Amino acid sequence: MVEPDDTNTPTPPKNQGDFFLRAAKKVRDKFPATPGVYLFQDQAGRVIYIGKAKNLRSRAGSYFLKAAADDQRTTRLVREAYDIDYLDAESEVDALLMESRLIKDIQPKYNRDLRDDKSFPYLQITTHEDFPRVEITREPRSSGVKLYGPFTSIGSLRGALQVLQRVFQFRTCSLDIQQDDERWRWFRPCLLASIKQCTAPCNLRISKDDYRRDIARLKKFLEGKRKPLLKEMRAEMQEAATSLRFEQAARLRDEIQMLESLNERGELEKHEQPEVFYIDPKKGLVGLQKVLKLKKAPRTIEGMDIAHLGGSETVASLVQFIDGLPFKPGYRRYQIREVQGIDDYACMQEVVSRRFSRLQDESVMFPDLLLIDGGKGQLNAARKAFNALALDPPLLLSLAKREELIYINGQDEPLRLSRHAYALRLLQYVRDESHRFAQHYHHILRRKRNFGEGKK
Repeated sequence: MVEPDDTNTPTPPKNQGDFFLRAAKKVRDKFPATPGVYLFQDQAGRVIYIGKAKNLRSRAGSYFLKAAADDQRTTRLVREAYDIDYLDAESEVDALLMESRLIKDIQPKYNRDLRDDKSFPYLQITTHEDFPRVEITREPRSSGVKLYGPFTSIGSLRGALQVLQRVFQFRTCSLDIQQDDERWRWFRPCLLASIKQCTAPCNLRISKDDYRRDIARLKKFLEGKRKPLLKEMRAEMQEAATSLRFEQAARLRDEIQMLESLNERGELEKHEQPEVFYIDPKKGLVGLQKVLKLKKAPRTIEGMDIAHLGGSETVASLVQFIDGLPFKPGYRRYQIREVQGIDDYACMQEVVSRRFSRLQDESVMFPDLLLIDGGKGQLNAARKAFNALALDPPLLLSLAKREELIYINGQDEPLRLSRHAYALRLLQYVRDESHRFAQHYHHILRRKRNFGEGKK
């Protein structure tokens, strides 16, 4: 967002008085460059619009630039406004939740008028299950759930959910888990358990009472009670340590540290790249289920690519997508160890072998789908790695550039989809992200070799 300045400030409408220039100066002089919410008020002091920002000064100031003045929606808002104010927040996540609570309580005029033709998204926590699940929905249920919202940005809400799941480790799956059903002890948890983003109630690794305690903490945070929550958790950690329950104390310590450093945990929407992937990921997953004739949509997708320059500094990337969106903590980089010179097939075989032999050793569930960047040769190399390990591969695909043909393990002929197909766009997103990540790592190693960067 561009910082406001006098040269880019348009002439205010005649019937607007001096609000335009006065508000622009107020934002520039008094608004902090930190997260929070900004509030437009009319002459009677009524709040007519609420918005969130990771940088209050920059975001609020953008309303007083020429582009905003030329936009019919924002022109109406600024024309009616008489004053602008702000409330600061500790982090982007806090700002998002604060915006939602204020909109629900105040129901400002322009928050209703400026939304799109879809209903607002909500965060929904089930209350009737032994192990409540947390989900995002545009069609909230009328009973059996606790609702938070509405939220104005689906992308920001997804980002916040991912951040909060690292702290509170709740489940987002649709499994019907019952504590007294011993069959769940033999269920294999999904990838989220391995990356410590879910406590795996599906494997009964956590009791009903302990899981519900985590959900209660999540609710307190969503309701803006961060400070009393931290105080409660510190007391509980001390009590656990005194009672020699060191594993519980250690987990509480880690959760407290993550909550305290929430503002350092990245941007809410950094996992989304709308200029590349502008289709709802859910449509992409449903499309894959349909064209690949799967029993259910793939929830976890991993993508791999190889990068080198003339055979030097050969590296591989692994990117991870969960529910159709990138999961950055699951990204991995590999330096090729065993292959000399230019041999992309051998490099792919090596990195697939290293990745999946480790998952097997650690008893971690494989992804639902593995996508290789390349054509039939790269796909065959990946299949050879699984054969050498005597492992059944996940659904194994490769996506060739230029013609965008999808090669499927076990099928002779490639699949050709419409360039506009949601399924193809999702696969392209995974492929392009793995390529970007591999190239980035390759460039880092080249700089270190050529310029000595990173050396002491």
